[in-house]
Amino acid sequence: MTTTQTQGTREQCFEQLLLGKAVKSESWLEQMRLDALARAQTLKFPSDRHDDWRFTDLSPLYLHDFHPVVTFARVDLCDIQQFLVPDATRLVFVDGSYEPSLSDLTQPEHTVTVAPLADRFGDLFVEENFGRLAPYKQDAFVALNTNFFEDGAWIRVAGQAKAPIHILHIATKREAPAAIYPRCMVVMESGSRATLVEEYAGLGNGIYFSNAVTEVILEQHARLRHVRVQREDRNAFHIGHGSVVAGAHSVYDATSIALGARVSRHGLHVTQRAEGAEILLNGLALIAGRQIADTHTLVHHAAPGGKSEQLHKCIADGAAHAIFSGRIIVHEGAVRTDSAQSSRNLLLSDKARIDTQPQLEIFNDDVSCKHGATVGQIDADALFFLRSRGFSAAHARNLLTHAFADEIIVKIPVPSLIDSLGRMILERIGGEV
Repeated sequence: MTTTQTQGTREQCFEQLLLGKAVKSESWLEQMRLDALARAQTLKFPSDRHDDWRFTDLSPLYLHDFHPVVTFARVDLCDIQQFLVPDATRLVFVDGSYEPSLSDLTQPEHTVTVAPLADRFGDLFVEENFGRLAPYKQDAFVALNTNFFEDGAWIRVAGQAKAPIHILHIATKREAPAAIYPRCMVVMESGSRATLVEEYAGLGNGIYFSNAVTEVILEQHARLRHVRVQREDRNAFHIGHGSVVAGAHSVYDATSIALGARVSRHGLHVTQRAEGAEILLNGLALIAGRQIADTHTLVHHAAPGGKSEQLHKCIADGAAHAIFSGRIIVHEGAVRTDSAQSSRNLLLSDKARIDTQPQLEIFNDDVSCKHGATVGQIDADALFFLRSRGFSAAHARNLLTHAFADEIIVKIPVPSLIDSLGRMILERIGGEV
């Protein structure tokens, strides 16, 4: 395909997305939607000339005309049973629309609010916080979401949430490719504690475009354990963005898992805005076939005494392509910053490809920072050791692959999710361990 043809296809896909209709909202949100639409029309889709996108081939996305969802499929509780987290407070969205019959908003703690975002647009607190972090003026995908999202999750925690909070986004198979815009807003007030599971899954192996945006505010001494699971259908496309600000002595502990979609990308921006905040980022991408999985993280240490630790792993089989770009910026004045970043990657096929870019930018001397990256195949000595003790070649390979992934999975603070993801990983690597 020539460059001219690719450019035309990209433009046509973008113009089709702009045909969607924004939902009528409060006046402050209407203005934000209009601003976002104007920015989207200016920015358009990125090309491989954009440095942040030069490794990510979006051409499969451009082959489809995505249409807004105007009718919503019926989904029963039994259809999503495999995704449910026991005893969790649950919000379920089907093709971007809140579905009360599948949700469970039982909230024993009066200090925890979990609700559909559309029900809260008249709340001054929502107006003061919503859309202030997500960079819709710089990112076309975020701009499209800000203009076209129909509903989302609103979470506000003022104390301790004893039960996990599960936000489940379900996409259904439709006659024409659909564009879906999940949205989530989380506010952790001073001293609060919560575990959040943000999950994206598909039913029916359909072709759709899920364009998700999440914003998180942590006030001083708050702690959020945030698990993000992307297991979309294999023919789907998933672009996600998360913006987080961490207050004084807060802890943002995130684990991100990418298993599904034909092409997926998750961009996570975390800003330490006050002294002593701690940022813990763990990630795993497990892909095969012709899948593309891209993870971009950006951590701003903008205040003294911050700490960040990051471990990201990619496992690529078949002709899959995994990308990791992790950028840490230690700003002037952010003294006593302690930061460590590691990218570890496993190639299971000669045709698979992994590109990794850990990056440090440091603008003062009083810091302790390090980073590193490895890309390789299964360790031959470890494989020989298992073979010498009676394991078949396939069994030994599966065992070592599962152990490599398990280092990330076990960090998830929800046992049922560890079990379900473990089973899914076993299926993906093709056998038992």
